[in-house]
Amino acid sequence: MKGCVQPHTASRTSWDLCPPFPRQPPCLVESEPAQRRVRTADRRRRSRRSAPGGPEGVARTGGELVTTSARNIYITSAEGATGKSTLALGVVDLLTRRVQRVGVFRPVARSTETRDHVLELLLAHDGVDLSYEECVGVTYDELHADAEAALSTIVSRYHAVEAKCDVVVIVGTDYTDVAGPTELGVNARIAANLGAPVLLVVSGARRTPEAVRQSADVAIAELAAHHAHAISVVANRCAPEQTAAVAAALDGPLPSWAVPEEPFLSAPTMGQLADAVGGRLLLGDPALLGREVLDVQVGAMGVEHLLGRIKEGSVVIAPGDRSDILLGLVMANSAAGFPSLSGIILNGGFTPPETIARLVEGLDQRLPIVATDLGTFRSASAAYETRGMVTKDAELKVAAALALFEQYVAGDALLDHLQLSRTDVVTPLMFEYELLDRARNDRKHIVLPEGNDDRILRAAAQLLQRQVAELTILGTPRDIQARAAELGLDLSEAHLVDPSEGELFERFALEYTELRKHKGMTVDRAREIVRSVSYFGTMMVQLGLADGMVSGAAHTTAHTIKPSFEIIKTVPDVSVVSSVFLMCLEDRVLVYGDCAVNPDPTAEQLADIAISSAATAAQFGVEPRIAMLSYSTGSSGSGADVDKVRRATEIVRERRPDLSVEGPIQYDAAVDASVAQTKLPDSAVAGRATVFIFPDLNTGNNTYKAVQRSAGAVAVGPVLQGLRKPVNDLSRGALVQDIVNTVAITAIQAQGDAPTGA
Repeated sequence: MKGCVQPHTASRTSWDLCPPFPRQPPCLVESEPAQRRVRTADRRRRSRRSAPGGPEGVARTGGELVTTSARNIYITSAEGATGKSTLALGVVDLLTRRVQRVGVFRPVARSTETRDHVLELLLAHDGVDLSYEECVGVTYDELHADAEAALSTIVSRYHAVEAKCDVVVIVGTDYTDVAGPTELGVNARIAANLGAPVLLVVSGARRTPEAVRQSADVAIAELAAHHAHAISVVANRCAPEQTAAVAAALDGPLPSWAVPEEPFLSAPTMGQLADAVGGRLLLGDPALLGREVLDVQVGAMGVEHLLGRIKEGSVVIAPGDRSDILLGLVMANSAAGFPSLSGIILNGGFTPPETIARLVEGLDQRLPIVATDLGTFRSASAAYETRGMVTKDAELKVAAALALFEQYVAGDALLDHLQLSRTDVVTPLMFEYELLDRARNDRKHIVLPEGNDDRILRAAAQLLQRQVAELTILGTPRDIQARAAELGLDLSEAHLVDPSEGELFERFALEYTELRKHKGMTVDRAREIVRSVSYFGTMMVQLGLADGMVSGAAHTTAHTIKPSFEIIKTVPDVSVVSSVFLMCLEDRVLVYGDCAVNPDPTAEQLADIAISSAATAAQFGVEPRIAMLSYSTGSSGSGADVDKVRRATEIVRERRPDLSVEGPIQYDAAVDASVAQTKLPDSAVAGRATVFIFPDLNTGNNTYKAVQRSAGAVAVGPVLQGLRKPVNDLSRGALVQDIVNTVAITAIQAQGDAPTGA
């Protein structure tokens, strides 16, 4: 290719000195019509933003003027393969913690026929609610055909997205079409015309810290030449040992961060390698084709030498007629002390003889074994050239990318630089992220008794990646490690404990005997009891070896919480253990109790539940205003059920005069200000209640489920309260994210100065 080989400042003079790149977009040298069109688009944008109720206009609400503000950020790079899509994911994730409506936009996509995986990744985030079609500007072909019209289309389509959102993340081109310096200029002009500050991503791969700094300086100058404004720089994919040095080299007037290379993010899956070599699955579990491949080895040597070279997550390419290699690898994969393989590729068009295939199947192994007709060289070349991507379906990679962003990029500093105001609205995503942040700021030790459940292992891997809590997982360590390896999970930071043997087992048996000796407990009987994972985990919490426990994914509620009644017991002055659900509505969080534990509480127990629920609400940032619910409001009704609620309300006021409580009150009077004005006009709670205490389990359980299903609320819980130390129960239908949230909640409960429910 003729022309410049190094990026440079794209002034008119410098471009005139360099021969044009092939298919150079005419937008690089602005004609007078182009300039007029851009100025017209700019005027329209300013006019739209100044309109009442527009993105940067003044909206009228209830007679008051409220200034609103639309913000955006343009993420681009000066070259390809910088990993900016993973940083864009981190920025989207970060913004959903601060504002209610986050949008994404891709000004230039490769085509309309093939969907853009970066855009699909960002649209799959829970905080984004836009269609694919409305988030695409133009294609490369449209840009080449008429650059002026393309820019006008980009501006128009962007503003359609902006009108629906509080903030928009704009992801620049991916460097698969236009030459380097030219394409950065395209991105700069788009950013300038969208009024978007630029987050510049530069590559740290195979570069010295000084070279990274020079690359950033050249790119910033190029952006400035096209009137784009860089606000921060991220050097991505740095060599881990050089990350700190790169960060120091970038230190300057702009906020900057360095992020190390994470090979896992670009690792292909075993299924992708099978497709690359045109292979077919001969033996093994198809579900394990989704495991990432972290290393490729060619097995053309003796087994004794090959076994010393394999690594965790390796795939081995070997001739299909080498049965000795196949058997050696399968046995090593099953043996303790050897790395876990991602798969085996047998090349040359050979398959194992029937006797060998039966032998491998008889070993009860699940390792994917793929056959291909390609030879060794072509198989290895195809495998080495296959690169994985962070896509919307790559759950582990998405979690790893978010963990990397959280660890190395100061998100709050970036948002502050954007001058993005935090909204008073609390969405479910904001609440979930707040849970994780609070748990991470003061890490606690949580025990997970159900190490034989894949959901627990997946949640544990996410929690460890994002440094939310220290974890102990109960089960047979070897089985847990083997299953984690099959699923491609990193549990190396978790403590794996077998509850049926070892020093702790005997210690817990003796401690439990002492705790229950008044019930006639013997050591032999105690050994049988503490072998149960729920009792073992509860003993860990009781003796301070863990700060809390989360269980119930594979056990009943009774199995999970009965040991805590016997061992941990309730806090002083609380007669009953109860539960609440944290109900995350579209714009706020409410507390519902008791919806899971007590079928028909007495007035005294109902008062305990209300006091405990108020403490839980305050612990999770919800100002407690308690509504003691009934089918009657105030003194308008009578009967045993209403009288119970009325008495419970009196008890709460006697015991905790500092709490705002109202009861009996109907649900509509508790939440609707106009109804409250009619039924209880002088109440400080009516119309603005945040804590709802149901008179019985039947009412509470049905109400929370009705709100969850009909109003689209996210129900987080049940959160147990009233215990001296936190233990929480999971639904047996819990999703991985439910487990993550419950662990974070348990960790936050353990952080409190006072016992939960006090």
